Amino acid sequence: MSWHVEVDEHTCIGSGMCAALMPEVFTLDGPVARPVTSSVEADETVLDAADSCPAMAITVTDGGREIGPRP
Repeated sequence: MSWHVEVDEHTCIGSGMCAALMPEVFTLDGPVARPVTSSVEADETVLDAADSCPAMAITVTDGGREIGPRP
């Protein structure tokens, strides 16, 4: 099972929390983060990264259903 990961470049403030938690999934690209790949294996740490984003710029979906960030 794989999830789709997106970072809203207009919302991202480049805190680097996501890249620190999951460097294999997120990277800082200048002043903002971006996913290394848009499709990732299901992993709770990806959801933790979305939850830890201070700007709430990360969206994780599973089959089109938003699963992160968690409420």
